Amino acid sequence: MATTNGTANSTAPSSAPSPQKRPTVCVFCGASPGSSPAHLAAARALAHVLHSAGLNLVYGGGTVGIMGEVAKTLVSLSGPQAVHGIIPKALLRYERSYIEDEAGEGKEVDPRKTIDEKTFGRTTVVMDMHTRKQMMAKEVMEGGAGGGFVSLSGGYGTLEETMEMVTWNQLGIHAHPVVLFNVDGYWEPILQWVRSSVGAGFIAENNAGIMVEARTAEEVLERLRNYRTAEGRFKLQWNEK
Repeated sequence: MATTNGTANSTAPSSAPSPQKRPTVCVFCGASPGSSPAHLAAARALAHVLHSAGLNLVYGGGTVGIMGEVAKTLVSLSGPQAVHGIIPKALLRYERSYIEDEAGEGKEVDPRKTIDEKTFGRTTVVMDMHTRKQMMAKEVMEGGAGGGFVSLSGGYGTLEETMEMVTWNQLGIHAHPVVLFNVDGYWEPILQWVRSSVGAGFIAENNAGIMVEARTAEEVLERLRNYRTAEGRFKLQWNEK
C-alpha cells in the first residue's frame, strides 16, 4: 500500500534482522535514461538478475529514466511485493510521471494519481531526502543476508547516495557491499579518484575496496555474494547508549 507519511512506521522492516526475510538490494540510479541505450539495458539486466536470485529492490521511487526501468522490469518478473520505492513529496513531479493538466506549474502533485503499484511496486512518500535515504538503508541492513547497495549510472544524487553508504561502511555503521555497476565505463572517473586518493594519503589502502566494480549484471550478483569487508574499517560502536 502506498503511504504519504514521513516516517518509517507502516512500511519499514521490524527492528531485528530475521533469517526468513528476503535479502534487499538498494539501487541508486538516475531519473534520466542517459544518452546511451546501454544504461536502460543495464537496468533491465540488473532486474533480471535480482529476480533470478530472489532479491527484493528498494530504490528512490521514480517511474522515469533508469529508476523506472529497473523497478517496472523487476515488478513484471517478481511482482509488486518485490519492489519498494521511497520518494520525497517534493520530487513527485520530477521523478514520477503525472498528468500535466491536473498538476500544472505551481499545483501540488496528488500522490494518489502518480502511484501505480501494479507497475512500479509499493511506494512510500516521505517529506525529505534524509528520511528517504535512511529508510532505504534500513531495509538493506535489516533484510536477509546477501543484500547490499548497487549504483547504476546517475547524476549528483546518485553519487551522493553512493558515497554516503561508502562512508557508513568505513565508519562501521553497516558492512554491506557497495557495488558500482560500471556501464560503458561510466564510473571509471570515480574509481580513478579512489586510486588517486589512496596515493595522496586521504584514503587508507586497506579501505580502497569498500566500493567494488562490476561490468555486467551477473558480476553485480557475484560481487554482492562474495563481498569482503575492508580491513581498514573503523571499529566504532553506534548502538551504545
